[in-house]
Formats: sequence, structure tokens, C-alpha cells
Amino acid sequence: MTITVLCNPSDTVYGGFTSESWTSAGAYVPDPKAFLFQLKFNGKSSYKQFAIKPEKIAYAVYCHSKYGPTFGDGYDLYTFSGNLTACNGEFKFEKGCSLDNTYNMKGTDYSAFANGNLQVKEMEVYQVDGEYIFHSTTLSLFGMFQLMHELKEEIENYKPLEQLKIQQTKILLIGQIGAGKSSFFNTINSIFRGYVTSQACSGTAEHSLTTQYRSYQVRNGPSRKPLNFRLCDTRGLEEGQGIEAQDVCYILDGHTPDKYVFNPSLPLSSDIPGFIKAPKLKDRIHCVAFVLDASSVDIMSEHMLEKIKKLQTAMNQRGLPQVVLLTKIDKICASLQDDVGLTYYIPTVQEHVDKVAEMIGLPKSHVIPVKNYESERELNDNINILNLLAMQQILHFADDYLYNYLDDLDNEQIGTAD
Repeated sequence: MTITVLCNPSDTVYGGFTSESWTSAGAYVPDPKAFLFQLKFNGKSSYKQFAIKPEKIAYAVYCHSKYGPTFGDGYDLYTFSGNLTACNGEFKFEKGCSLDNTYNMKGTDYSAFANGNLQVKEMEVYQVDGEYIFHSTTLSLFGMFQLMHELKEEIENYKPLEQLKIQQTKILLIGQIGAGKSSFFNTINSIFRGYVTSQACSGTAEHSLTTQYRSYQVRNGPSRKPLNFRLCDTRGLEEGQGIEAQDVCYILDGHTPDKYVFNPSLPLSSDIPGFIKAPKLKDRIHCVAFVLDASSVDIMSEHMLEKIKKLQTAMNQRGLPQVVLLTKIDKICASLQDDVGLTYYIPTVQEHVDKVAEMIGLPKSHVIPVKNYESERELNDNINILNLLAMQQILHFADDYLYNYLDDLDNEQIGTAD
């Protein structure tokens, strides 16, 4: 099953669905389930679905090794052939749409479907495995994609509070080695790049693979434009060594330069090159995400829990919101190995959420189950949705910190006026 999604410069989002896979056969492929759709028109939600005409089922999609996704006889929706090159972040399609040949457009012409526009700023093709159940409602593939698109768009359009004049919020990822800190960044990065990436070093080892403090940008697809938040990765927590509480405090307060290399024998201090002696709001951390391995929370040592509690004390003193990313949920339930879309229906997951919330001392809504990209080679919609929901929540909490900061500024001004 494949969903093709196009977005043009007018912010109109449209595309096509087929229950068949694309091949290089050089022939039409029948599909009674195929349809075209529109999600947005001129930036406003417009959910429309255009079914295939019964007499045209044999011409649902055209598969060819040199063609991009092509729907219908006479090519109701034709994307490209040969190589496709972006110019100023946009793609120009050769033909576009000859609508209503194969799909019943219900009177919708090319102008109302795609602004009559051959320019496309983004094209994505998603391959999925069937219908999924997600969260508290049953979603069709079409509905699931709508949810994913809306979450992705919200995060793409996210901006910190305008009054504070900072371009990006900073999120600190912290947790035990191997829990998935770097993998979470790689997963979010993959979603917005459009393919599975491994920019941050990740994997399993006796000691932390992350030896530097990194303040990573997440960039959006073909435009390569950075989004308005950074994910900050740091050395993992370990029993005998790892990052120390004082090092974390320097990071929280914005003193630590990007690419600082941790040295167990030489604690971070104001003497290091690049130390930010007078950090501004833009340098500080605005939300902290503890990353915990769901499959190992039952065997977490008292010493490790004490380390986390000590860090929480420092964060609470600074008014920093905290969440827990509960990773590797597919390791605690066999059915999630086949379909992580069942996450919120699995009692075992909720039991782990409850346990971690009590253990860490946070509300249950602050404990978010996710699955990172690990062995996967292609993007998966359900993995994307879980992680986009987590990122959405994190950015909301970062905004809470900024609102509190803004309130403090207002109170100071009132006090000065008095």
C-alpha cells in the first residue's frame, strides 16, 4: 500500500492512494481501492476523497521504472519522469493533472484540486502495511496519514514566544547509556528528512557512545531549513562514571559550548575553551527529556535512580519542565514488534507508564511511550506518529517554561514601576 503526497507553493496538499505497490512493470495495475485525495487547499483544511470509477479500475495506477507515481488512464495525476531536480526548493512537474478520466472528481477541476499549479515544494511517498489502530480511535490509512501530516506540519511551523526574541528552543536528552537518546534525535531527524538517518552516533556499548555535548539542528526535507528547536545530546548516565550532576547544571544554564568533549578526569569548568560565561535565554535548556529503556526500568538500580532524582532537584530549582521518553516499547510486548500502532491499546505499556511516573515523580501525561528507528530501513507511519506526538508534547512544555519566564519579566517591570 502506498500514499503519495504533494504540497505546492500555495500550501495545497493533495495526492493519491493505492493498495498496490509500485513496480517497474511498464503497465497499468488494477486497484478497486485506489483514490485521489486533497488534505488542504490554500492553507486551509479540505479533506476530500475521489474514488476510482468502477469501469476504470483496470487503469488505477501506471507503473514504470522511469515514471514517478502516476494515477489513472490519461494520467489523472502525473508527477514526473526521469530525474527530478529542485530549483529554489521547488520541483516543476511536466504535465500535472488530467482529472476525471479515471477518478470521479465530483466536479472538482485542476484549479480547485491543485491550484492549476505544476510547482511542488514537497513530495513524499509512504509505503505502509495495512490498516492500523492508533490511540483511542480506529483510523483508516487515510485518517492516519491526516494525523501524521497535521502533527508534522504543527512542528514544522512551531516558533518560540515572539516576545522573547529567541529563534529556537533547546531540549536536553538525558538518560542511561543505550536507552536511545541519540536514536531519538535520529528518529525525529529521519521524519523531517524523509528517510532513515543516523546523523548522531548510536548503538550499544559498555560505556556511552556519546562523548560530546551536541546541540543538533533538525532540518526540513529538500529546503534543508532548520526547524525552530534543537535536540541536545549528551553523555549517558552510568553507574560508575558518565556525566556528572555539575556538568548537567552547566548545560542547563547554557554555559556549555556545542561539541564540548567530556573528560571523566577533568570536570567541566569555566576554564574550558568556548565556555559561555554570560549565557542568555537562547543558550539555556528549556525542557528536559529523560530517556528510559522500557525493557529495563524494572532492574534500574537504586544508585541510578538517586542520580536521576539529584538531577531532577537541579531542574526543579530552575523551573524546568521534564518528560520521560519511554523507549524500546516493542521489547516489552511481542505484538508491538509487528505493529507499534497498537501502543495505546496494550495494557503492558500503560503499566510501564504508571510505574515510571511513580518512580520518577512525574504525572502520567509526562511519560510518553515511543519507538525509535533501529533496524528499520524505511520510514514507518506509526513510528512517526508516536515520535511526533512526543515532540509535540515536548515543545508545549518548552513553551510553558518560556511563558513562566515571560511572566517573571512582566512582574519585574511592574515591580520597577511601583
